[in-house]
Amino acid sequence: MKVNWNYIKGVVLLSVVVFLFAFSSARNGNRKVAKTTIEFVEEQKPFITHATVSKLLIQNQQPLASVPKETLDLHALESALNANAMIEKAQIYLNVNGDFSAKIKQKEPIARVLKSDSYYLDSKGGYMPLSSNFTARVPMVTGEVSKKNLSNVFAIASRIERDEFMKKNVVEIIQNKDMSINLKLRRCNFIVQFGKLEHLDKKVNNLKAFFKKAIKDKSLDKYSKVNLQFENQVVCTKV
Repeated sequence: MKVNWNYIKGVVLLSVVVFLFAFSSARNGNRKVAKTTIEFVEEQKPFITHATVSKLLIQNQQPLASVPKETLDLHALESALNANAMIEKAQIYLNVNGDFSAKIKQKEPIARVLKSDSYYLDSKGGYMPLSSNFTARVPMVTGEVSKKNLSNVFAIASRIERDEFMKKNVVEIIQNKDMSINLKLRRCNFIVQFGKLEHLDKKVNNLKAFFKKAIKDKSLDKYSKVNLQFENQVVCTKV
């Protein structure tokens, strides 16, 4: 009987390849996380710190550096980060060398609601807790405000955020019981009666025109109220 050496060589070679693959996979799976990198995307102030993110990344009460790659639950870790009220979006990655990285996009506050449990209103219209690490310079929100209904406040706060003049000058948003809005401006003693949020852009433009003229006339300190609720006019009440 003639021995087919080529067949035997092929079987042996295949067996060696399978063994090496299995050995490599087992070794790679048992390899622990080599390096952890936390990156904050976009240039933002640190409302949440690297240390806080690291604590959120602890799995089964173990730091990542002591967890084998094969037992690392990437989905659970990403969900833990995204559940944090300071974080808008988190993405995590693990490469073949065991290097772990997390990319964090923080929420962006656009107003601060002053209550017994004060909090920020973020750029998406949602709740954001205050940070012990950094305080944002954003307009205060006072008056009749409920965490369950922030849509009205968000509409005016986001309009202020988008406008250079408004962002520079508005320091307080006051919401009344009827959902009308008053504003307070930096270094001005008068109240701006903005009213309901219809014709929002026109009211903003009217306020800018009034402000520019009052600066020119040096008359900003002569008014107690500036009423924008009437179409195509600004009604001022003198002190």
